[in-house]
Amino acid sequence: MGVIEGTDGNDLNRIGVGESIDRIDGSAAAKPVSPPPAGDSGLPSGSGSAPANAAVQRALWRMMSFYDAPLADLDEASRHDPAWPLPHLMRAGFLYSLTEPALLADACSALARAQALAGASPSAWPAHEQAHRIAIEHLAQGRWQAACQVWDDSLIEHPRDALALQWAQLWDFYRGDAAALRGRPARALSAWHEDDALYPCVLALWAFGLEENHRYAEAEEAARRALALDPHVPWAVHAVAHVMEMQGRFEEGSAWLRQQQAHWAEGNGFAIHLWWHKCLFRLEALDVAGTLRLVDAHLSGPANLQIGLQRLDAASLLWRLSLMGHDVQAHARALVADWPADPAHAGHYAFNDWHYVLALLAADERAAAEAWLARCAEQAMRPEDGARTNRWMAREVGLPLMRGVLALHAGQAQAAGDWLYPARAQAQRFGGSHAQRDLIDQTLIAAGCAPGGRRALARALLNERLLAKPATPLTRHWLQRLGDPPP
Repeated sequence: MGVIEGTDGNDLNRIGVGESIDRIDGSAAAKPVSPPPAGDSGLPSGSGSAPANAAVQRALWRMMSFYDAPLADLDEASRHDPAWPLPHLMRAGFLYSLTEPALLADACSALARAQALAGASPSAWPAHEQAHRIAIEHLAQGRWQAACQVWDDSLIEHPRDALALQWAQLWDFYRGDAAALRGRPARALSAWHEDDALYPCVLALWAFGLEENHRYAEAEEAARRALALDPHVPWAVHAVAHVMEMQGRFEEGSAWLRQQQAHWAEGNGFAIHLWWHKCLFRLEALDVAGTLRLVDAHLSGPANLQIGLQRLDAASLLWRLSLMGHDVQAHARALVADWPADPAHAGHYAFNDWHYVLALLAADERAAAEAWLARCAEQAMRPEDGARTNRWMAREVGLPLMRGVLALHAGQAQAAGDWLYPARAQAQRFGGSHAQRDLIDQTLIAAGCAPGGRRALARALLNERLLAKPATPLTRHWLQRLGDPPP
């Protein structure tokens, strides 16, 4: 499993907690963050043990705030109530949510333990906890949309089920379902109150959903309100960063992350992704040296990049830099060397697969990239893969995107555009955010600027970009590459 040694030791319990943070922006070291006092959710519990319930509430807070992994708390809950299925379900759901193929076996084992305990006393299990079991069973089969539908139905009856809200938001994000990202927390929000311990986290879910639906002013207001109630809500910091990215407010965005840095930069599993956002703001300003300093400090090496979700952030940055003509081959080769990509795991999630291919191409490892594409295509054609959500993602979006970047790497700029542009129209459905999928546009623009490329397409995309946000130094860079006068 590479740097992840197992699900019952300290290594996995530190997944995503950037421990080796070089504070190049001058932030003070953050103090450890303790969970807030658990409030009364108003939901029935499948356990009569107060200590077990308290441990589950701590685990839930960690899942929503990213302050350490929840596994130790879930182990504690099981020690206090060995017959309660929910802690095992939460373990399974957490492991599935990392989209890490190497952890699937451990997730399945946790789910099997939960199913065995549930079968022993089915009448003692509340309806909303049973819904989690059904949803996680769908995840185990790769049926992500079905899992989200189960959570949606349950939330209509149990809008204060924060675990359902959290998991549904993650899997809505992985599926690119922007409407659900906004609508699901919006339907539940009126059942929550400002004095609820997890209310700021729920408000942050809604804020991010608003941003992904281009409702930027409302998103920023909701996220700032969440942080006014509790500054330790990185998802809210993240929502504001997205707003500023989409509006071209790159200087303000960089300052925003610096101002909030004491609350997210240490001891938090979301830190790597927020450093990625910091890099995007630097790159938008054409501060390549500053971007690379951040990459070296926070988005490189196994101490920082512990799971695929973190490595793909690094891959997307290196690909952006390579499109601009910067030599990042050494960085990319180091990234690939530390990326434990088992060929048997190709085709698990198209979004991650595409980013791995980007890393390979940035490292000039074309043969490996072609082999990974071939494995992903083979997986997508298997009959037993037919029910998995990823099959459509791969066939309609992931595979064309991989073929497009392979064509660009081979100097076939027009073919790259021919592959990438049709996939762009459907790209939201293979997951990620608008900011992450902007990499498709930047690749298309770079291909259009290349010899033999579709220059009219690059110009059209830049025209669209200029109407979406003010001209930034990065946009002017592409206009100059195209030979157009800057605005």
